Amino acid sequence: MAKVELKQPIVEEISGYLKDAQSVVLVDYRGLTVEQDTQLRKAMREAGVVYKVYKNTMMNFAFKGTDYEALAPYLEGPSAVAIAKDDATAPARILGKYAKDIEALEIKGGVVEGIAYDAKGISAIASIPGREELLSKLLGSLQSPITNLARVLNQIAEKGGAGEAAPAEETAPAEEAKAEEAPAEEAKAEEAAPAEEAPAETPAE
Repeated sequence: MAKVELKQPIVEEISGYLKDAQSVVLVDYRGLTVEQDTQLRKAMREAGVVYKVYKNTMMNFAFKGTDYEALAPYLEGPSAVAIAKDDATAPARILGKYAKDIEALEIKGGVVEGIAYDAKGISAIASIPGREELLSKLLGSLQSPITNLARVLNQIAEKGGAGEAAPAEETAPAEEAKAEEAPAEEAKAEEAAPAEEAPAETPAE
């Protein structure tokens, strides 16, 4: 079987991972212990990132004619590639985190959302929070004003209810007083009526 036929499936595999990818980061993994490599792969897997070791020639073939062709200059020495389709910052974030503790892990460069970055650029992207963390912070900031508004409206409703009840209570005694005064006025009217209706005395002849 020709070498080209042997290479083709590998190139197609890489191309399949690159399709609809949000970011691709290359890293030099030389010097990692088995334990360190296992932990790194586990973190990548949990974040939904594909982390593979390929020959540079295979990746070079897969990168040609795509946005990732800009990574060709970094294909020197042993290379591993981290590919993300959902969270664009995940590869840079995870590799950046491990690179701080593992000196042997060296970020070469990457392409994030169609833009090529060198090692410094990828390190800067590594400081950006993940999508879930950003959504959590956004949700918290949105909920805070709503919660405050609900609290204020509730306080207004409580004060308004007490204020409306007060006049009703205050008017009740006044109405009772008027009701008590009404019979007294009627009695006065009855006493005055006979005096007005009394016939005048006929003078004696």
